[in-house]
Amino acid sequence: MDYSFLKEYYSYFLSGSVITMMISVVTIVFGTVFGVILALMKRSSIAPLKWVASTYIAVFRGTPMLVQILIANGLFHQVVTLPPVTIGVLQIDFSRLFPGILALSLNSGAYVAEIVRGGINAVNSGQFEAARSLGMNGTQTMRYIIFPQALRNILPSLGNEFIVLIKDSSLLSTLGIYELMNSAQIVITSSFIPLKPLYVAAVLYFFMTFVTSQLLKLWENKLGKGYIQVR
Repeated sequence: MDYSFLKEYYSYFLSGSVITMMISVVTIVFGTVFGVILALMKRSSIAPLKWVASTYIAVFRGTPMLVQILIANGLFHQVVTLPPVTIGVLQIDFSRLFPGILALSLNSGAYVAEIVRGGINAVNSGQFEAARSLGMNGTQTMRYIIFPQALRNILPSLGNEFIVLIKDSSLLSTLGIYELMNSAQIVITSSFIPLKPLYVAAVLYFFMTFVTSQLLKLWENKLGKGYIQVR
């Protein structure tokens, strides 16, 4: 098969891959922050906080991500307009990128919340009692005792969420954001080659997810080295 078109259009795939990874990293960071907050709210003894967290999780897990992206974009454009920025050969409209990342982050936060809550619940309840006996308050217990152990429990699931976000970032192409999928579509339109650019995009998506999974596996092994879980 002839892939000579890459000599002319490789920069589109390269820039699109960079933007895709940037979107994914920013999204997983904000999604994790939202998720931790929601998980703590859901575990709270304060009924309104628990209700808000449960409702949020139900809504964002129960509606399509594409719908959430389109709603966020529509609402954002009624309020703010941001300038574009150029990354490689592609120009990114922040007025579209920001609501797209926000929608992905809010959606990811709902899933991460359940992951974090499950990780915390997996920690033996005796750890809480031991921390109290040492005079630790709730915040100290979570920070120094529970979260370090919960992180080991949730890292595989959190890694899977990151990999899913790399692939789901392609949904932002519906907003005209020039990530990897949209870059492939630009090449198709410009070169009149229908499928080969999509093959290249698929290979690049696989490469990004494979490398990410291997790095996360190394981190997981490092965290678990010499660790004995108390039951």
